Amino acid sequence: MKKIITLHLLLAFFVTQAQKQTVNFTISPNPFNEDDSITLTFDGSTIDESAWNVSDNALYLWTWSFDTNIENQQDCPTNGSWDNSNEANRLTYNATADEYTITFIPTTFYNRTNIGQIGFLIKAKDGTGQKQSQDETVDVGTFLVSLTAPNTTTSILNSGDNLSIEASNTGGNADYVLKANNVIIDTQNGISSYSYTDTNITENRSYTLEVTFSGETKTKTFSVILDPETVTAFMPESYQDGINYDEADPTKATLVLYAPGKDFVYVAGSFNNWQPDATYAMKRDPSRNSKFWVTLTGLTPGEIETYQYWAVDKTPLTNSPTLVKTADPYSTLVLSPFDDPYIPANSYPNLPEYPQGQEREVTVLQTAQTDYNWQVTNFSKPKKEDLVIYEVLIRDFDANRSFQDIIDRINYFKNLNINAIELMPVMEFEGNESWGYNTSFHMALDKFYGTEEKFKELIDTCHQNGIAVILDLALNHAFGRNPMVRLWMQDADGDGWGDPSSENPYFNQTPKHSYNVGSDFNHSNGFTKIYAKRVVQHWIEEFKIDGIRWDLTKGFTQNCENNEGCTNDYNADRVAVLKEYADYSWSLDPDHYVIFEHLGTDWDANNDGLTSRDEETEWANYRIDEGKGIMLWGKMTDQYNELTMGYSGDITEMGHTSRGYTSPRLVGYAESHDEERLMYKNLQYGNGNADYDVTNIETALSRMSALGAVSLTIPGPKMIWHFGDLGMENSIFTCNNGSVNTPDDGTDGDCKLDTKPQPQWTNNWLGDATRSQIYNDWARINYLKISEPVFEGNYTISSGNLTPRISIYTGDENTSGSSLKNVIVIANFDITSQTINPNFPYAGTWYDLMDGSIINAATSSIQLNPGEFKIYGNQASTLSTSDKENYSDLKLFPNPTSTSFRVNKNIQKLEIFDITGKLIKAYQGNLSQGTSFDISFLAKNIYLVKIIDDSGNSGVSKLVKL
Repeated sequence: MKKIITLHLLLAFFVTQAQKQTVNFTISPNPFNEDDSITLTFDGSTIDESAWNVSDNALYLWTWSFDTNIENQQDCPTNGSWDNSNEANRLTYNATADEYTITFIPTTFYNRTNIGQIGFLIKAKDGTGQKQSQDETVDVGTFLVSLTAPNTTTSILNSGDNLSIEASNTGGNADYVLKANNVIIDTQNGISSYSYTDTNITENRSYTLEVTFSGETKTKTFSVILDPETVTAFMPESYQDGINYDEADPTKATLVLYAPGKDFVYVAGSFNNWQPDATYAMKRDPSRNSKFWVTLTGLTPGEIETYQYWAVDKTPLTNSPTLVKTADPYSTLVLSPFDDPYIPANSYPNLPEYPQGQEREVTVLQTAQTDYNWQVTNFSKPKKEDLVIYEVLIRDFDANRSFQDIIDRINYFKNLNINAIELMPVMEFEGNESWGYNTSFHMALDKFYGTEEKFKELIDTCHQNGIAVILDLALNHAFGRNPMVRLWMQDADGDGWGDPSSENPYFNQTPKHSYNVGSDFNHSNGFTKIYAKRVVQHWIEEFKIDGIRWDLTKGFTQNCENNEGCTNDYNADRVAVLKEYADYSWSLDPDHYVIFEHLGTDWDANNDGLTSRDEETEWANYRIDEGKGIMLWGKMTDQYNELTMGYSGDITEMGHTSRGYTSPRLVGYAESHDEERLMYKNLQYGNGNADYDVTNIETALSRMSALGAVSLTIPGPKMIWHFGDLGMENSIFTCNNGSVNTPDDGTDGDCKLDTKPQPQWTNNWLGDATRSQIYNDWARINYLKISEPVFEGNYTISSGNLTPRISIYTGDENTSGSSLKNVIVIANFDITSQTINPNFPYAGTWYDLMDGSIINAATSSIQLNPGEFKIYGNQASTLSTSDKENYSDLKLFPNPTSTSFRVNKNIQKLEIFDITGKLIKAYQGNLSQGTSFDISFLAKNIYLVKIIDDSGNSGVSKLVKL
């Protein structure tokens, strides 16, 4: 259906599939010319508005047009977006006649001339969830041509068969020219009824019938596909689905397609001028009856080729197509006629051209590709317990919306001291500006963000800076462009789009859980598992990614059709298949991060004492004795937002022990892409009085450092949603035009997926004292969390009020030690000053780990202003053990110093950090003992100097700048 072209559906809107309604309509006058005023009338008795959640008879026309050759499709300029139709296209309702109408002049309405056909459907204002009618098309002009034979766009014939072609026209006698594969085979002039038989057809043929009347030409296209009588032949066991390159011979490549139910398959491509003959008919492997394969020869090494599969079912199910043309399901690069024209050249230079005359996505094939020159080949991943993950939507991170943006701002991440980036889906999705959860090709990068080479550079750059890369992967579902949907689909209106048929081996016809979007993968199917594992393998082995966040894991069950209670209950099939995927990931990379977005609940629909929370516990503890364990997303937005707004909140579930995990495997977070911004709600609903008002921007921002203190410090992996560290206050429901459209204001929040503005860069938030304070405080907290072993230890959280207290410790909580083994975090989220007892567990001196000041444990009351926090340790922050190895003799001299210093070692690298852990200066090369390092530009303070010697050993020492 035509909506696929611009669809921006995302997982955030949980909808279930619905059938498209067939709506009766009339058009007056008919026939009509493009400059006539026409009226479309829709029969209200054939419309079930309630099924689309329509009120006030708010139905809209979604329409498009073609030129006189029925090509060059263009959407109507006043359509609006699929999830927010333009009011200009609203239909007028006549209650007496129970009908909907709209009147327009095509040339004006579509803002074009030479219109040959219009197409349309009617829909709810928000069309997500298939709230729409069937597609309809109407020819434009009083000169019209009807093709009566063949009665299908593709005829399947045997070699030597004949094809009857019959057509007629209105308006008067016309001239007919019939072409086959661009060669004229028949001409008849001065007639209004045409008949011709093409005999003894021995090749695949594409026909055009050109009919000319009074200088105007209309064209009908159709084709013949010959049954090649599929050859059976065994293929090597090593061949996998998709492209198999011949490393020894770059002029060859073998294509493999799993296609049960198909009688034969051709490969059409640039290498056969998109007119395949029997040479390009795929063989069938008799030992694997549903595997088709063909070896391409004569390819030019390094040259870009494109291809599609033309898969034929000679006896299709009712409403399913005989012929499906589709790209390869295992494509790693696809070209799209819908998206590619709008991809910026600076994001994807030298984008290959989409082949003219074809339709829908095509796969790119290129032998003899050069390998990326990885600078880091042995990246050591941060420990799971130490992870500080930064979730990023590349589209909304910076103005160019590209991989290059992340590379250019790598210091932004490094100076914040995060050690992992989690990218929202970057796989080829439908449209260009999307969250990415409407994935169509799971092994291909979306070209809107950049090239494969650039993405590898991004990962390599992150690894060079000690930052792991985690990919968000949406394998619960796919949408209409996905080849595995299209190969076995229902397509009643014959437009080449549809939902899975009963024959589809990958997808359920009806979702088996309550939170589905698109078409629901069946993960109990062995071939779905093969596909999922190939996707995992591709990203780990080809791109060296460090982990995968599995989106919507509640959907990986086959038990819960239309049953929310079941979806939220314990499902053994879901547990088993997700463990299988985790095991496979670890078989490729033993340290791979496996993260599930499950968001378990305590809903026990079966009354057996088990819930989806128990699934999370089982996964978190899975293979934990091997240092593995699956990490789980831990949403704590509401609880933390209560605190930042100035109301009591219970944050105890930010810790893993409250959920039954034996080790820290909870990726706790106060913000994510799916939740409203804390700062937005602070400004809308914050508490306050005459002296202190949280709805004031400066006041609200001043409370966000304390948020980091009582969230990031808790042992276990943690996550930051981008620009929370700068106090981003723009609602996630901010529209393209800058307005805000939230569910709370009755507008359904239909701008949630819109592209967001970039005030953090355009307004230089890093240069804003209040916002940069959050960034710098969080950077210091992240440095402590990553560097100090105590933050991998035990903890207790006292919460439920406005002054939470967190105790973090190793060993006995109440026994002192010579190292940093106890940390006490206190904060005041009230709107008035509070006197708080830190309850130090034992006597002695305690150190403020943020500024180095000291306090005696005898102090039983500390006054904290609203939004203020303290992080105390029994010792001052020290260097991690790994940074001190073998370097008791490391000397910096002179120390203290005001201008420069030297080192008593031969070194390869030297880095200077400030006390927050921010990198200030780096030197690299063969630096001999006694080399002088200038620090005259530094402010007076204490700094950390880290060196790496000729043998790769590292060491750190403090340096005092006078």
